Amino acid sequence: MEPKLAHLCHCLLLFLPLLSQSTIAKTLSSPNHNSINFIVSSCHATRYPNLCVKCLSSFANKIRRNENRLAQTALAVTLARVYSTTVYVTKLTKARRIKRREYLAVKDCVENLGDGLGLLAQSMRELRQVGRSGRDRDEFLSRLSNVETWVSAALTDETTCLDGFDGKFMDGVVKSAIRRRVVHVARVTSNALALVNRFAARHK
Repeated sequence: MEPKLAHLCHCLLLFLPLLSQSTIAKTLSSPNHNSINFIVSSCHATRYPNLCVKCLSSFANKIRRNENRLAQTALAVTLARVYSTTVYVTKLTKARRIKRREYLAVKDCVENLGDGLGLLAQSMRELRQVGRSGRDRDEFLSRLSNVETWVSAALTDETTCLDGFDGKFMDGVVKSAIRRRVVHVARVTSNALALVNRFAARHK
């Protein structure tokens, strides 16, 4: 799994400028009300609107009122958070006194999160190409469809991660620690998917 995480870390670094530039912009000037209102209004389409606004409002100066940038930023934030969660869960496989049943569940969870990370990185690359499709509507819609499919699959991978911890024999500190983090990233991913779907729906 470590080589896979190393590769995904490299993918994450490719998208960090999207986040860092936004942070710098925020420190230089306060986001205008129109940009914030745009984010708040867009987040109404998500399942967890308050979390959506919290994740994206600091990038208002970068997003402005651009739906593509909004979706890209949502995916970039999701990618970063899923990556950090994957690293955390990976460390639990080396925890002392971890039971074999827990170890196997954690190992499967890491694999699912890793697969989801790959799909999110792929989605980021594809969404960047959406804006470069020019007047080719078929290519534009095809790329958007790919992004919707891949982000949805990533969300499935995240929720599948928790399946291995079902049952009375899996209650404990390990399960609680993983569940708290994975539920959070699943909600962030769900919000990103909703924003991608919203963007796609406006162009179909």
